[in-house]
Amino acid sequence: MAVRIRLRRMGAKKAPFYRVVVADSRSPRDGRFIEEIGYVNPLTDPADIKIDGEKARKWIAQGAQPSDTVKAYLKKSGIID
Repeated sequence: MAVRIRLRRMGAKKAPFYRVVVADSRSPRDGRFIEEIGYVNPLTDPADIKIDGEKARKWIAQGAQPSDTVKAYLKKSGIID
């Protein structure tokens, strides 16, 4: 099973809010997921990023691949180098 750490879109129309989830790569964007590890609110200035570093590191150690956007958020949060 290919596991990805990616964003799940929430919020109203034209007011996005994203949850950072661990999901099977074959599941739809807003579909089934394994675990929620944080959230991102891009509408605030600067963007509000809250990600559980322990859970993210655990999943990456087990082989989960973060998406490009999530990888940038993880770097910005100081969770990965």
